[in-house]
Amino acid sequence: MTGTGFIGLILIFANVLISYRGFTSEMFFARYEFEVEKVILYKDYKRLLTSGFLHVSWMHLIFNMFSLYAFSGLIEGSLGGIRFLIIYFASLIGGNLFSLVVHREHPDYVSVGASGAICGVMFASIALFPGVGMGLFFIPISIPSWIFGIAFIGFSIYGIRSNKRNIGHEAHLGGALIGMIVAILMVPSALINNYIIILVIAVPSIIFIYLVITRPYLLLVDNFYFKTHKDYYSIDHKYNEEKHNQQQEIDRILDKISKKGMSSLSKTEKETLKKYSRT
Repeated sequence: MTGTGFIGLILIFANVLISYRGFTSEMFFARYEFEVEKVILYKDYKRLLTSGFLHVSWMHLIFNMFSLYAFSGLIEGSLGGIRFLIIYFASLIGGNLFSLVVHREHPDYVSVGASGAICGVMFASIALFPGVGMGLFFIPISIPSWIFGIAFIGFSIYGIRSNKRNIGHEAHLGGALIGMIVAILMVPSALINNYIIILVIAVPSIIFIYLVITRPYLLLVDNFYFKTHKDYYSIDHKYNEEKHNQQQEIDRILDKISKKGMSSLSKTEKETLKKYSRT
């Protein structure tokens, strides 16, 4: 591990500032958190990005920012600030997209945090510098980064398939894989030099993601955010219900117009009719 650079410090500052705003305003937090229903149903795609700057508690924030501080310096120093940012944001969005795939039938699933982006930075480091030692946070123990990577992937896959704890393993795994892929695209020679380690990490991840997409019934997913969710009430059900309610409202307004004329509509009814006429 090595200290972070200028861009890393800016990201830490942004995370602290935005997370603090979320701590003090539930409305702000709700507006920018990652929530499956808001992304799929309402197409609020900004949440794929903004949720990465929110955290649920000071402990969550401090843990992630320490990890970012510890692991970002190597990538920023070796690839430069722009490439470091590309890896960071690609991993953040990629991790959330994988969460979206895993929980696409769970409209009430919610998550926040920079973990996906940080995992991407960590695995970019593993792809480029597999022999570098990784310390276990405040414990004075260092292990080769490739060993950490293999163990992390196995733990993430287990975590996604189990009913254990409230941890966004999907974002971790998705972010890690995207970070590794982007780093290899930036430095193709890494694939030649470190292909065994990269394949050992990437192949199980890709196979697992393929199974998630093609055979989602294999997952045994549950966590704090949606453990009371009723499986029969999916995104499609909610969308169809809303469309049905909209159509009923339009029919009621049109029926009123046919009987009493346009002038009989209230201001709210006129705005509703205008809104639905554009959709």
